[in-house]
Amino acid sequence: MNAPSEAIVINDLWKIYSRKKSLKISSSDVENEEYVDELDKGEDAVVAMKNVSLTVNHGETFIIMGLSGSGKSTLIRCLIRLVEPTSGEVVINGQNVTQMRKTELVDFRRQSLSMVFQHYGLLPHRTVLDNVCFGLKLRGEQLEERRVKAAGALEKVGLKGWEKYYPAALSGGMRQRVGIARALVMDAPILLMDEPFSGLDPLIRRELQDEMIWLQKEMNKTIFFVTHDLSEALRMGDRMAIMKKGEIVQIGSPDEVIANPADEYVAKFVQDERDQVQRAEQVLAREKTRKEEAAHVS
Repeated sequence: MNAPSEAIVINDLWKIYSRKKSLKISSSDVENEEYVDELDKGEDAVVAMKNVSLTVNHGETFIIMGLSGSGKSTLIRCLIRLVEPTSGEVVINGQNVTQMRKTELVDFRRQSLSMVFQHYGLLPHRTVLDNVCFGLKLRGEQLEERRVKAAGALEKVGLKGWEKYYPAALSGGMRQRVGIARALVMDAPILLMDEPFSGLDPLIRRELQDEMIWLQKEMNKTIFFVTHDLSEALRMGDRMAIMKKGEIVQIGSPDEVIANPADEYVAKFVQDERDQVQRAEQVLAREKTRKEEAAHVS
């Protein structure tokens, strides 16, 4: 049987949060547009994600962009049912995640993917090495084997020599490197990253972005990356989806989105980047004209 051509397939995914215990929302409810509109306008529920469908290819870095409250973090959590979708389907490497029983889901999470969160999630009472080993321990690997793998992952992210330190001794950037190493050591084919660099200062953020770009060239993972930072998305993404109020408004390569925004919302989102491109083109045009005039005079 041939492997699926897409790493992640999301079909018609919805998430509606109920604010009242008495309000039960089922998958059939999303088919009633009037009812969903009423929920969206009222105070009894929050329609966090609406009719999201997309595919992510193997080895691709796919970016989910959006402002706060756009639904991007809900989406990444629904992929592995940290948040249960109200309706829809998620298929990862040919396996239907939305149909898995709890025991299947736990095993799938341990074997098939890794996740890096914004807030590190390190265990303060464990050393850096033991933090990186933790997922391998849950997987049941032997102590010596997991320590060797963890040491290799720490070296990849530039933390060789920090194995015996505790998280409190590390800077924010170093802690995030530990989080990345903890994800890499699992050697899962898919890496989920939920705004992993947004809490860091600009210099450290750019350094880690560069590091992830280099690691991706080496590892060729499928990366599903959530961010609200457009410059980060443009630097790191092969393709990107822009979300607004729980819906996807445009999918394309960074160049396509910048050059041909789908609507006014996307145009405003990318305006600063478009202005920078235009300024750069103007500078290059002036420089070309100057050189041509200088050559003509000589």
